[in-house]
Amino acid sequence: MSKITYKNVHNFFKLNGDHFNGEDLSQIAYSFVKEGQAYERAIGEFILDWFDNKSYIEITTSGTTGAPKVIQLQKQAMIESALATGDFFDLHPGNKALHCLPTQYIAGKMMIVRSLILGLDVDFVAPSLHPLTNNNTKYDFVAMVPLQVQNSLTALKNVKKLIIGGAAMDATLIESVSKLKTKVYETYGMTETITHIAAKQVGEKAFTVLPHVKITQDDRNCLVINAPTISNETIVTNDIVELVNDHQFVFLGRIDNVINSGGIKLIPEQIEGKLSGKINARYFVTGVPDTALGEKLVLVIEGEKQPIDDSIFNSLDKYQKPKEIVFVPQFKETENGKIIRKKSYLYNL
Repeated sequence: MSKITYKNVHNFFKLNGDHFNGEDLSQIAYSFVKEGQAYERAIGEFILDWFDNKSYIEITTSGTTGAPKVIQLQKQAMIESALATGDFFDLHPGNKALHCLPTQYIAGKMMIVRSLILGLDVDFVAPSLHPLTNNNTKYDFVAMVPLQVQNSLTALKNVKKLIIGGAAMDATLIESVSKLKTKVYETYGMTETITHIAAKQVGEKAFTVLPHVKITQDDRNCLVINAPTISNETIVTNDIVELVNDHQFVFLGRIDNVINSGGIKLIPEQIEGKLSGKINARYFVTGVPDTALGEKLVLVIEGEKQPIDDSIFNSLDKYQKPKEIVFVPQFKETENGKIIRKKSYLYNL
């Protein structure tokens, strides 16, 4: 069998129900860019970039492994990632897929690449918080962010396999999707790894890596990823993990979020997980300077001040209980909707 190249379009590929080859797609892409809605223009621009003569795509990282920067992703590596996803989730040519993520980001780009390479029959819809509204189509494979899932629970009966990424799922959402017949997976990945390199079915504790990935830890207990088919360099993350074996790990939290309070190292993500479902608003915990402790643990809640029952902290260890609760009108977010945890807008630091 000849090697798959980025110029190839699988014979089973369909866009919104119609077959297209590479030449046809380029024409549609031009039309999207010239006359389409904002989300269609983003799709058109990516398709044109995909079929140009460059061997790479330029994209801005999310900042998972450091400050955001523009990097080049090799198209052949993106193809390898798509093939690994197909193997892991048992996708087949002709499977029906839904593209409902912004194409400006790696997850949206990779849904297009998977469709082209694996031969998926993909429907494109505008990215929104309700991507399945007025849509009764049955889908084999869909990717969403948690807020889209939250707003689509009743419609997910028409989805066989759903992957969720971009942000952590809270306990309430996990409980909701656990009741569905849909196979639901949380994913782990970043721009540098060309979207996900690991996944776990909801209810499982450990992530399992995709076929092309090997994992280790550095001396900070942070995950180190070796995936030669998608990156020539070893990827050192800032994610603290517990290795189960050479292909499974448990995510604990981000090392840059760790709070050193009186010599006790606290991982915010673990504390936030224990509080999940107990606060009627978005929240996070962080550390702020303190004369006695070095840093004190603070619970930050979005919105108007509200009474907080002290019993919600009963599940926390002694040192995990916040020393202070702060309310802020609105959280700052990144362009793709992640909460910015910077302390500077809480205090005049």
